[in-house]
Amino acid sequence: MTERWSSALLTDHYELTMVQAALRSGAAHRRTVFEMFARRLPETRRYGVVAGTGRFLDALEHFRFDSGTLDFLAQNGVVDDLTLSFLADYRFSGDIWGYAEGDCFFPGSPILVVEGSFAECVVLETLALSVYNHDCAIASAASRMVRAAHGRPLIEMGSRRTHEEAAVASARAAYLAGFAATSNLEAGRRHGIPTTGTSAHSFTLLHDNERSAFAAQLASLGEGTTLLVDTYDVMRAVGTAVELAGPELGAVRLDSGDLEELAVQVRRFLDEKGATGTRIIVTGDLDEHSIQALAIAPVDGYGVGTALVTGSGAPTASLVYKLVARALGDGPEGPLSPVAKRSVGKPSKGGRKWAARRLDDRGTAVSERVFAHEPELTRWERPLLVPLVRKGEIVGREPLEAARERHVRAVAELPVTAHQMSRGEPAIPTVFEQRASL
Repeated sequence: MTERWSSALLTDHYELTMVQAALRSGAAHRRTVFEMFARRLPETRRYGVVAGTGRFLDALEHFRFDSGTLDFLAQNGVVDDLTLSFLADYRFSGDIWGYAEGDCFFPGSPILVVEGSFAECVVLETLALSVYNHDCAIASAASRMVRAAHGRPLIEMGSRRTHEEAAVASARAAYLAGFAATSNLEAGRRHGIPTTGTSAHSFTLLHDNERSAFAAQLASLGEGTTLLVDTYDVMRAVGTAVELAGPELGAVRLDSGDLEELAVQVRRFLDEKGATGTRIIVTGDLDEHSIQALAIAPVDGYGVGTALVTGSGAPTASLVYKLVARALGDGPEGPLSPVAKRSVGKPSKGGRKWAARRLDDRGTAVSERVFAHEPELTRWERPLLVPLVRKGEIVGREPLEAARERHVRAVAELPVTAHQMSRGEPAIPTVFEQRASL
């Protein structure tokens, strides 16, 4: 995005009051390490998908407390003058590592590691979680849908079922995970995602009859268009479509009814009329389970909306952002000491971590290994953390296509159990290796 904007207030009130108190205690500049991870996956997920990295880096670049944001904080008494002065000069100057966008993650995976002073790291908590929790959830659902589709293209079309900005982010996450296109034009403009769409039922209802509506659409968009054929009677509509467009008709869309049975009937009719190249696209409250159920039906593509943009039952990746290490002194340097929560049901593991994926001799993932020190990896282990920010400078930006291609490779290395749609354990275990001294 080229507009000037600030992401600094996309945060929670208590992030800034913690900074104020830490400035007063002298601990604000203490060196710290925060990590973002999921304690568990949703019951219906065997793996998670890292998504949102590019959006987070963009937001980090614009995380500045400009005059407008400072005026708001001052006028509402959120923080004191000393804190306002600190925030006015805020620039993240630390280091960030993360799992590369498009890769898969598992419980305990340190998918984001943020190191710097307490004050500059803690204020990024809400921003990081809001971006990653949303985008990882959507990408994880999308990845399952892509798998269920078995190579048939999917179109993201959920804009009207979510917040307008969430719609753009959802389209990005879905494309990263393998969707072919989106209906959202802003996603196309902002992220370079292919866009597609033809007409809705209202266009058919606008005209005096279905024939007139089809004729108008064909005259405008050509024979390769997709005609929506379930406004009235499906088979009659398909007959009219082929009569008007001939065998070169691009596609017909089914949006309601028994989609499997209708697809069989429509395919038979199209073939009998010589329209063997006309595709059948189905839409209408689809999710990965209904897509899988249509696997043997003569369907050529799917349009998915509500289930996708709501994470198909898991609207958040349940990621948390926790302090895992801090310097023993109040300065920016010094040895790190591990710290961890011990709350019942919400424990965390202290200490800065590194991660690698262990593969067998066929290249199939067998475990997620999390180390308490930077390890020397074998030929069968793939390092997972890559530098995203180095001394405040963003170094991890990449094209969305790179993340899309990475996801294909990451999913391909998972065991077959990763693709089961039933409830179950993560596809591979997360193994925490013996802690070394910090």
